[in-house]
Amino acid sequence: MALKSTNKVETNVYEIEFDASKEVFDAAVEKVYRKEVKKINIPGFRKGKAPRSIIEKMYGKGVFYEDAINEIIPDAYEAAIKEANLEVVSRPEFDVVTIDENGVVLKAKFTVKPEVSLKAYVGLKARKEVKEATDEDVNNEIESVRARNGRMVEVTDRAVENGDMAVIDYEGFCDGVAFDGGKAEKYSLAIGSGSFIPGFEEQIIGHNVGESFDITVKFPEEYHSTDLAGKDAIFKIVLHEIKKNELPELDDEFAKDVSEFDTLDEYKADVKAKLQAKNEKAAENSVEEQIINGLVDNLEAEIPEVMFQNEAENFVRDYDSRLRMQGLDLNTYCKYTGQTLETLREQFMPMAQRQVKTRLALEKIVELENLTATDDEINAEYDNLSKAYNMPVDDVKKYVDANAVKADLCVKKAVDFVKENAKVTKARKKKAVATEAPAENTAE
Repeated sequence: MALKSTNKVETNVYEIEFDASKEVFDAAVEKVYRKEVKKINIPGFRKGKAPRSIIEKMYGKGVFYEDAINEIIPDAYEAAIKEANLEVVSRPEFDVVTIDENGVVLKAKFTVKPEVSLKAYVGLKARKEVKEATDEDVNNEIESVRARNGRMVEVTDRAVENGDMAVIDYEGFCDGVAFDGGKAEKYSLAIGSGSFIPGFEEQIIGHNVGESFDITVKFPEEYHSTDLAGKDAIFKIVLHEIKKNELPELDDEFAKDVSEFDTLDEYKADVKAKLQAKNEKAAENSVEEQIINGLVDNLEAEIPEVMFQNEAENFVRDYDSRLRMQGLDLNTYCKYTGQTLETLREQFMPMAQRQVKTRLALEKIVELENLTATDDEINAEYDNLSKAYNMPVDDVKKYVDANAVKADLCVKKAVDFVKENAKVTKARKKKAVATEAPAENTAE
């Protein structure tokens, strides 16, 4: 099997001719014959025992050719692509050129990666702005922890307030008729959560346990049920119970319960340090994003649309995998959200375009800077993948090609290279302090 010719037919589209020798093709025909003869009945022969020559005489010499060509195409095409040194990014279209005493000649047409250039990739500008972790940030974080460690207690001495949990029966009516899905008993509703339609939760406030009362609401115009959208409704309410989240005292005992520290001051200092580290990480991520944006802006290439489509499809498959981990699947998700696979692909397309452009730019840097990965680095990455997927290293190697691992490592090195050679302006972002301006300066 060998490459016969390579022709560029249009931008990023190539056509190659490659052949398989008579010996290779005959072997493929014989293999197909032995597989298919078991299904063939020929008068005068037991089923599956008819000679190949008899079958070819009855059905034509080329009876097994199509299957034989399909048999040899994968290896022949792969060898030809390797010899042509082309990176294919689309499904090939195959045609048979000739079949004769010398074997078979095939033709394949496909799209390849584009030629890429970068106007600049060294000295890209970025601004690293690190937000200072304030006492207010620390207090907000600790209040979240207090809320998670609170306990629900029954309230008997007052009416419902915002932030309470109200246990209610409710039934909804439109034009005096109860509607489907508008009824529940002993439902726990967090007042102020916004989980019910506008106006519902607010009208529970001020009522006491044991009361029965009506509330009136209007369904939003864009409500998911078209039968109810935009309509007025009355809900009959019975208030059974009021609960509130009782927070733990903010003291040293609280610090001991929720952390490894013995005092509240130590705990606050640790929270502040972690928030600052989080802000530092966010600033680093912002710098990387700015640099990547700069790379994409400096990329010059005629990128085939099929590359964007393929990447969008990858996003869809990845989304499907995440849904399955949650017990759903893509078809069920689309059914409940009213979306289609096509609308999902459209939503993912901007991310797909950015991903493709970013990868092309970074691969160009790998080429220009002669970046590579050592065997030790590749093996270390296999170890990381083994831990991430909880699989033996040898099994990971069966599924993940070493060249793909090497390519990804080189791309990471390209990111590091661009960051190390960027011009990053550093700044600290402090919380603004409001001051009242003198009256005579208000016009300025």
